[in-house]
Amino acid sequence: MRKTPLLTAVILAAAISGAPQLAAAMGSSNPEPPQSGKPSGKTGAKDKKKNDKSSSAKEFLDRYHAAYALIYDKDDYQNGITALRAMGYDDNADVATLLGYASRKLGRYDDAKYWYDKALVADPQHALTSSYYGMLHAEQGNLLKANDELEKVRLICGTECKEYVELKEVIDGTRTY
Repeated sequence: MRKTPLLTAVILAAAISGAPQLAAAMGSSNPEPPQSGKPSGKTGAKDKKKNDKSSSAKEFLDRYHAAYALIYDKDDYQNGITALRAMGYDDNADVATLLGYASRKLGRYDDAKYWYDKALVADPQHALTSSYYGMLHAEQGNLLKANDELEKVRLICGTECKEYVELKEVIDGTRTY
């Protein structure tokens, strides 16, 4: 997909302004860190709380990126699933989506459905989740449900976004995913 300068500017502005949800919906590999980190012991001062939040956000992103690389770069789906589950953020839409993707690639369609449903509970407007969910339906031969997901993606990000284009290609049979 060719991104227009305006779209690129919007994504960059979103990333800079602290709107990671938009960047994630547009296909970024930088999910939004959880609003509250895991308990890290007793906190007293505001500075310590701020450092703990920033530290837990960095740890979350580092661990997510490591699992992301296992799954997307190395096709090591099982170890990617293990790494994501070890994070303890299964309710995060990006984590659950990636768990669903890895499960689907392993042919574990019931697990994939579970994770996609969980991701959509966390973020009903998560374009990547709906796109992957549509791919799951297409792989199982249910083009009616795949097209339902395609329509959801269209409503979220239009017909030019990567999530729409890739799902449309899978439905049309011009792409395997």
